[in-house]
Amino acid sequence: MSERIRLGLIYGSTRPGRLCDTVANWVAGQVREHPEFEIERIDPAQLRRDADGRFDPDDVAARIERAEAFIVVTPEYNHGYPAALKELLDSAYEPWQAKPVAFVCYGGISGGLRAVEQLRQVFAELDAVALRETVSFTEIWEQFSATGELRSPERARRSMGKLLSRLRWWAESLRDARQRRPLRQAA
Repeated sequence: MSERIRLGLIYGSTRPGRLCDTVANWVAGQVREHPEFEIERIDPAQLRRDADGRFDPDDVAARIERAEAFIVVTPEYNHGYPAALKELLDSAYEPWQAKPVAFVCYGGISGGLRAVEQLRQVFAELDAVALRETVSFTEIWEQFSATGELRSPERARRSMGKLLSRLRWWAESLRDARQRRPLRQAA
C-alpha cells in the first residue's frame, strides 16, 4: 500500500447547535474504515483568529498545505453555503492547488446540493479538483437519531464508499503530479 493520504475534513458551519458535528462525525467514522486515510479536522469554529477577528491566514494555510485531499461537510443556508466556509476558503490560495475535494452536504429538500454547486465554482478558481461524487442528506432532521446514528445507512454508506475510492485515486494521482511538477510551473 502507498503512503497514507492526509485528509482535511472541513466543517462548513459554525452555528451554535449545528448539525455539522453529527454529519462530520459520521463522515469520520466512514473514513476510519479506510486505513489509507488519516484525518485532520479543520473546523472554522476552532481556528485561531487574528486581532481583527479574521482567521489567522498562517494557521489556515498550514492546515490546508498539510492535507492532500479534502472532504467538505456543508449545510445549505438560504440556497448557498455558510459565510464561515467562504472565509476559510478565501484565507489561502496556493495550498489548495492540485488537490481533490469531495463533498458531503445536508439540508432540507435539496439536501445541500445547491451549496455544493456553488462550492464547485469556488474550488475551480482555487485550482482544486472537485469530485463528481457527493453524499447528500435531504431533510437532515429525519436522517439521524438523537445519538447521531444514521437511521437508514445503507445507501449513504455505499455512496461514501464510492466517494472515498474516487478521492483516493485522485489524491494519489495528484500527489504524484505535484511531486513531478508543481502546478505553479504550468503557468
